[in-house]
Amino acid sequence: MKTTLQKIRTRIAPSPTGYLHIGTARTALINYIFAKQHKGDFVLRIEDTDILRSESRFEDDIVEGLEWLGVHWDEGVKVGGDNAPYRQSERTETYKKYIKELLEQGRAYHCFCSEEELEAHRQSMLSEGKPAVYSGRCAGLGQKEAKEKMEKGEKSIIRFRSPSKKIKFEDVIKGGVEFETDLIGDIAIAKDENTPLYNFAVVVDDHEMNITHVIRGEDHVSNTPKQIVMQEALGFKRPIYAHLSLVLGSDKRKLSKREGAVSLVEYKKDGYLPEALLNFLILLGWSPGDDREVFSIDELIKEFKLEKFQKSGAIFNIKKLDWFNAYYIKRKNIKELAELCLPYLLEADLIQEVEGGKFLIKSASEKVGMEWIEKVVFLEKERIKKLSEISYAVSFFFTDKVSMANSDILIWKKSSKEEVLEALNKVLMKLDSVREGEFNEVNLKDALAGLAEEYGNGTIFWPLRVALSGREASPGPLEMADVLGREKTLSRIKDAISLLSEK
Repeated sequence: MKTTLQKIRTRIAPSPTGYLHIGTARTALINYIFAKQHKGDFVLRIEDTDILRSESRFEDDIVEGLEWLGVHWDEGVKVGGDNAPYRQSERTETYKKYIKELLEQGRAYHCFCSEEELEAHRQSMLSEGKPAVYSGRCAGLGQKEAKEKMEKGEKSIIRFRSPSKKIKFEDVIKGGVEFETDLIGDIAIAKDENTPLYNFAVVVDDHEMNITHVIRGEDHVSNTPKQIVMQEALGFKRPIYAHLSLVLGSDKRKLSKREGAVSLVEYKKDGYLPEALLNFLILLGWSPGDDREVFSIDELIKEFKLEKFQKSGAIFNIKKLDWFNAYYIKRKNIKELAELCLPYLLEADLIQEVEGGKFLIKSASEKVGMEWIEKVVFLEKERIKKLSEISYAVSFFFTDKVSMANSDILIWKKSSKEEVLEALNKVLMKLDSVREGEFNEVNLKDALAGLAEEYGNGTIFWPLRVALSGREASPGPLEMADVLGREKTLSRIKDAISLLSEK
């Protein structure tokens, strides 16, 4: 791709009319990576011209989501910059200047057609199989006549007078693209001189902020010729365009909330790690050309090639995202992972923070420190896919007695009830002989080595695992006993013996 000596500047310009979703987050990430690999600037601009639907909570969500993902902007809302302000609602005078310029040049005009008239014309054109473009009914009005109408209180919008020509542009991803402006018609660019509409405001902002590359979703391809004709009318330099294929659901249609089109912050709350989501997003439409799937942000900045982005839609696969998340969870330092898991344990009401950096196990009225919680989290780090799964995964550590609805799960598939009872009683005797200060995984393994050889690993360790956790799937029994401690371990074995004896 050819670039000039001008400093590369990219932007993301979300509308605060909804939460930051996967598609916008991916676009922001790609703009950020592209800018950084060319030692350029990345700008966050808020397009809030839709005053009725724009809300500050949505802007806050956008900012929080991007910051969490690790997409940091050089200029924009919250951080400022030489091209401030970065909210369209605060840039009215800038837009007004260019709207007046177009009106004075005759490149724009006031349109007084009512919404009913416009809709009737649109339906008529569609019924004839023609493009539903504006009829041009008000295009011949002079400025004097338009002023008289406005003084009488007649409502109008401002339209850009589109030239009749073929617009061509080279898209970095799609290649050559052509549009006939006759299929576009005269474009509505403002409700009035103080209220610009999207296609006009974005042209002005990109020019004023020296944006060199417009990287956005392919749903904006149809907006590009509209923006190009306005750039030409105002004497603006045309940016380089790259339209990204969209993120699709498994049915190859627009991504639904059911399949993943939810706020990026919701992924954070659900226990996804930013590095997992970052890796997942960049591979939605791009490949390094080999089998590699795991990248740091620095590696992506070095290796990402916009030209290699696929033209077809990328399918959202939640299982792949879960795989990435599990990968990064397993590689987390245990102290950091425990800190990340702590809010979920508190939210699940398994523990309550008390004084002195301690935590109260609510169901057991027992205090523990962060070191003990780290041991608990460590045992499950290989098994969870999301941080939010930790609460259920470790819940049996935070209770005096485990719940076991069916004692049948205590019986190893190759053993009888009688054999399991006998084995559990012998396990209880062996572990009871291990003193409190020596009750750890190594010593417990030594204590049970003879029984495991005599009865077989399954007959000894399967019922012990179930007795300690109440589950068929759990960490190793000796690891659990080490963390639970002598008293709880012996108590749970006794409970399992009682339950099986009553069967």
